[in-house]
Amino acid sequence: MLRKAALRVTRPRVAVLSAVRAHPHADTDSIVGVVRRELPKVSRQAVYDVLRALTETGLLRRIQPMGSVARYEARVGDNHHHLACRSCDAIVDVDCAVGVAPCLAASHAHGFTIDEAEVIYWGLCSSCSSDPAAEQNS
Repeated sequence: MLRKAALRVTRPRVAVLSAVRAHPHADTDSIVGVVRRELPKVSRQAVYDVLRALTETGLLRRIQPMGSVARYEARVGDNHHHLACRSCDAIVDVDCAVGVAPCLAASHAHGFTIDEAEVIYWGLCSSCSSDPAAEQNS
């Protein structure tokens, strides 16, 4: 995958890509922690640089739900969206509701050529829905 994206294969790149694949929607701090288990001396800046390179080449997708830190996922190239829990910050993938890419048909494009839509459904996950304290915090 790295070679196809015209990137050199390095241990930090492989480790970051593996960490994101194993932990979808992980934030940078979590990814640094996972990578450091394999490469204890890797710097935080190296992980940031790798995340940027992998995102720029399309191997990873960066999402940042409102009020949240940036998160990364390896599921790219499709028109999927996300469910986000207002209480525990859990994020899960959800496929587009109907059609191949219905969200790309904006009511008015204002001259833009639209190539991607980002939809985030907000609510409470099943665990938080059954927790009265979580409902009060949302």
